[in-house]
Amino acid sequence: MTYCVAMCLKAGLVFASDTRTNAGVDHIASFRKMHLFHIPHQREIVLLSAGNLGTTQSVVSLLQQRVAANLAPHMHSVDSLYDAAVLVGRTLKEVVARDSEAGGPTQQGVDFGANFLLGGQIKGEGPRLFHIYPAGNFIEATEDTCYFQIGESKYGKPILDRVIRYESTELPEAAKCTLISFDSTIRSNLSVGLPIDMVLLRRNRFEEPMKPHRVGADSAYFQQLHRGWSDGLRQVFESLPDEPWFET
Repeated sequence: MTYCVAMCLKAGLVFASDTRTNAGVDHIASFRKMHLFHIPHQREIVLLSAGNLGTTQSVVSLLQQRVAANLAPHMHSVDSLYDAAVLVGRTLKEVVARDSEAGGPTQQGVDFGANFLLGGQIKGEGPRLFHIYPAGNFIEATEDTCYFQIGESKYGKPILDRVIRYESTELPEAAKCTLISFDSTIRSNLSVGLPIDMVLLRRNRFEEPMKPHRVGADSAYFQQLHRGWSDGLRQVFESLPDEPWFET
C-alpha cells in the first residue's frame, strides 16, 4: 500500500508521497514514488504513483527513457500538462497491455492497475493537477476539488477537507496539513510509513533546484507535529461535554 497527496492551490502546488511498499507483513521495502521532469525556467512536472509496483516502475522507466532518447512526444516536449496526462495514460495502458498479455486489468489473479497524480507548471499556462486512473483516463483538479489522494486515502482525508481551501491556503499551511494527514494515516495503517518525499512549487516561480525534501523518522519538525496533533485532539475531546442521556 502507499499514500500520496497532491494539491493545486492559488499559491501553487504541493506534492507528497510515502516510500513504503509491502507484499505482506514480512516483506516490507522502500521505493521512491515521486518522480520529477524538469527543464530549468521552463517546466516543473511531478509524478506520484500508487498501485502495482512493477507497473508503476515500468511506466516511469519508459517516460524517462523516451526523454533521454528524445522520442517525441515525451515529458520534456509536450506543450501542456494536459498533453502530459494523455502521455502518462497512454504509457500506462501500454504497460498494462504488455504485462497482462490479454490487455485487461487483471490476468491470473494479478492486478496490474496503477494510479498516478501528475501536476506542475509549463511556462505559458498556469499550475495544473491531474489524477490518472488505471484505465488511462484522467480528471483535472478544480477550485472546488483542489486536491487528490491515491493509495490509502481514508485516514488522512478529514484534516484535508477541514483545512484546505483553494483561494486562502498558503503553501506552508498546506505542507503542514499534508504532514498531519500522513501522520494520521501512518498511525492507523502499517502499510504506509516514513520517510515522506515532499515538493512545493510556487506559482510562476520555476525555482532552482527542483528537489524533493525528505521527511524521515529523525525529523524534529514531524515529531513535533505528531505530538502536538495527538495532544491537541485529546485535549479537545476531553473538553467536549458527555452525552446527557447516559446519566439520566
